[in-house]
Amino acid sequence: MSTCSRPWQDYIRDVPDFPRPGIVFKDITPLVGNGEAFSAVISEMAALIGPDVDAIVGIEARGFIFGAALAQKLGLGLVTVRKPGKLPADVHCIEYELEYGFDRLEIHRDALSVGHRVVIVDDLLATGGTAAATVKLIEQLGAIVDGCLFAIELDFLHGRSALSGTAVKSLLHYA
Repeated sequence: MSTCSRPWQDYIRDVPDFPRPGIVFKDITPLVGNGEAFSAVISEMAALIGPDVDAIVGIEARGFIFGAALAQKLGLGLVTVRKPGKLPADVHCIEYELEYGFDRLEIHRDALSVGHRVVIVDDLLATGGTAAATVKLIEQLGAIVDGCLFAIELDFLHGRSALSGTAVKSLLHYA
C-alpha cells in the first residue's frame, strides 16, 4: 500500500513471485510506456533537484531511463554507473556485499571531476546496497553527492539506513 497517491502510480504493476517466490516486483515498464505518466514523474523528480547540480548519475539499468530523461529536462549531462565489463575506457570500480554474495559497479575515471555535484537517480530504493555503493564510488572520484532520488521507495526494506549521511528523496512510498 502506498502512503501517498499520484495519478501515475496506477501505471506501476505488481508482479508476484518475481524474480523469485515471495517477492512482489514493482514493474515500471507500463509507467515509462505511457508518455503522460512518465512525463509527470520526470517533472516531479526534476522539481526536487537543486540548481547547483552539475550532472545526473544513473544506476544500471532502470536508473538510466529516469536519469536520461531528467538530465535532458534539466540540461545536464548523464553519467552512467555500470555493471562490470560494460564500459570501454579506464574505469574506477567498487565491490560491495549483497545478501547473497558480492557485486561490483564501475564508472569511467574521467566521468566526474573533483568537486562536481551530482544527484544519483534510480527507479526504486529497496535495501539501498547498490545506491550506497554508488555514493562511495562517486565520492572516491572526489565528486560531491548532492543526494539520491528515486521514483519509488519500499519503506519496509529500510534502504535509507544504508544511505545515512546522504539526502534521500522518493516520490512514492510503499509501507
